[in-house]
Amino acid sequence: MKIAHIAPPWFSIPPKNYGGTENVVYNLVEEQVAQGHDVTLYAPGDAKTSAKLISFFPKSLIDSGVPWQSQLKAYYHLCEAVDDIKGKNFDIVHTHLSSSSDLFLFPLMAALETPHVMTLHSRFPFDRLPNGWTGDADHLYMKWAPTMPMVAISEHARAEVPYPLNFVGVVYHGLPIGQFRPARRKRGDYFAWLGRVVPDKGTHLAIQAAKEAGVPVVLAGTVDRSVQASVRYFQEMIKPLVDNKQVRYIGPVKMKEKINLLSRARGLLNPIEWEEPFGMVMIEAMALECPVISFARGAATELIEHGKTGFLVHDVDEMAQFIPRIDEIDRAVTRQHVEKHFSVRVMTEKYIKIYRQLIRAHKEASRQPIPSVIRRKQLVNPDSTRVKTPLPDEAAHTVARATNHNLKEKAGN
Repeated sequence: MKIAHIAPPWFSIPPKNYGGTENVVYNLVEEQVAQGHDVTLYAPGDAKTSAKLISFFPKSLIDSGVPWQSQLKAYYHLCEAVDDIKGKNFDIVHTHLSSSSDLFLFPLMAALETPHVMTLHSRFPFDRLPNGWTGDADHLYMKWAPTMPMVAISEHARAEVPYPLNFVGVVYHGLPIGQFRPARRKRGDYFAWLGRVVPDKGTHLAIQAAKEAGVPVVLAGTVDRSVQASVRYFQEMIKPLVDNKQVRYIGPVKMKEKINLLSRARGLLNPIEWEEPFGMVMIEAMALECPVISFARGAATELIEHGKTGFLVHDVDEMAQFIPRIDEIDRAVTRQHVEKHFSVRVMTEKYIKIYRQLIRAHKEASRQPIPSVIRRKQLVNPDSTRVKTPLPDEAAHTVARATNHNLKEKAGN
């Protein structure tokens, strides 16, 4: 199959430290190439990939010093990628909605004749800034949503979307299991916390739970120096609690360091304070035979089997109470759980199945003649009760609408 991926341009692929979406794109592309597919990746020039790489500038935007608020280069990257794809014969185009600039893909892809799909990696609203400002522009882009087949990364993520998106399936993220092998070293006595150092990730709550339970905790993660709120949170809420005895902060970790940290930890503490759509760190920990104690929020209830691969709790006190019970978990079972449900092989197979359904539905819709009277008839969007009279230039999109409708009838949700 000839596949094109348009990656977000902000972080390198794979990412150096933080970059959950970029890790997923990297793993998916590498596995698709390994399975024999012809894959092209549209990403900045610092990407490392086995696929064919097409770039429009040499370095990812964050590493180039471009702030999140400046989206002109991001738009240029997406626009050039779509234009290049129009001149080529791909079977499927896979895009990724992760940050606000990715919303540009809705209008840019609207007239694309090649079958395409978009994975929703993050949460609405996308019209927001790191400083907490939130706008109301998301709904403007929903004008093009009915013609964009969407994949959610968890059932929770799909259920909480405030718009009638055209979901064609749910595909959990997957890990390259061969790469995530537990380091065969003596297990430590510490618990780990890993992620971006922001209030939503609950760094301060992990410290609080560890102190209540009387166990050491090692914190590893990135402080976004470009966001004053993140810097202030670290300086005021985290740094004063780091004593390098019970509480250690080791900064961002690369893959080898992450594997060593989680392999030797008694468990991972994940006291999230937001509705996280997935949670890569949880499956990474479990793949390394490190059980997880997480707040029962977001997709955590889909990833963790309570009492088998970790524990689901509701507050810091409960987390502290379950910390002494961590050795009840069979660590081999946690890895087997990831191998069965969250491997890159499983993820890739599910995406390929969705690709084939979309391609088949597109071909069937393309064979259906478009009546000349369609310009004068009213069409009803299957995802909405609102009736809309198409404008003359909308007739070209009728095939796309029919494709999505046919796919829903065959594949369901």
